[in-house]
Amino acid sequence: MTTGNIVITGASTGIGQACALRLDGLGYRVFAGVRKPADGEALKKKCSDRLSPVMLDVTSEDSIGVAVRTVGDVPLAGLVNNAGIFVAGPLELVPIAMWRKQLEVNVIGQVAVTQAFLPMLRAGRGRIVNIGSVAGRSALPFSGPYCSSKFALEGLTDSLRMELRQWGMSVSIIEPGAIRTPIWDKSEAGASEYLNDIPAHLLELYRDGLDKLRAAAAQAGKDAIGPEEVVKAVEHALTSAKPKTRYVVGSDAKLRMRLLHLPDRLLDSLILKKLKMVRAE
Repeated sequence: MTTGNIVITGASTGIGQACALRLDGLGYRVFAGVRKPADGEALKKKCSDRLSPVMLDVTSEDSIGVAVRTVGDVPLAGLVNNAGIFVAGPLELVPIAMWRKQLEVNVIGQVAVTQAFLPMLRAGRGRIVNIGSVAGRSALPFSGPYCSSKFALEGLTDSLRMELRQWGMSVSIIEPGAIRTPIWDKSEAGASEYLNDIPAHLLELYRDGLDKLRAAAAQAGKDAIGPEEVVKAVEHALTSAKPKTRYVVGSDAKLRMRLLHLPDRLLDSLILKKLKMVRAE
């Protein structure tokens, strides 16, 4: 039985919820960040009395402040920065407001939560685990907002790891490929909403590529592995005597990582061919 206090963001569904369930099962006192009271109640039914849902919107300073006060002045064994959204579409057509939302949730929100809980993490010599993506090392077309946010998370993870080393605190990033979570459906719904407002003549420029990307995404969703594999990596990062700085999860992620040594334009061609998109000569 493991003891200690853990904060997890984005614990309503998917990877965050799976992490909350596993860490609660290991014996941690889990503070699970959720956006809706109903999500917290549903999560409590699956866990022990140790788990406490915490209302937490990572884009709101007030919400983060309330969450810190709810957790209280206790040493933390870990913080899992999992909250995130997926904004997709051609760079030219994604509204600037959506770009801001993408970066606000996936980057600024992670920094804000980390800053808020660092005093308690330092007191507990706790570990930080950021949920990144293979998209933070290997970009795809029509995923610019999401990839940009995950590339940024790679950089801030590396900086933070060096900054906290003086206190013996570990910082790791998880780099999954396609994982079976609700983010796929949420992304499709969000894209459909804003694309409806794009002038038809502009949308037509990208229609073929978007259709092929949707088909590829649908197939990736079917082939995606469960969040349990990510949970194993998170558990290792939090409990191992020698945690890794990076955890690549999934065969698709590992393949994309192996291809990163290729020249840029050759890699571009391979990706476009895989997505069945025409490459201009």
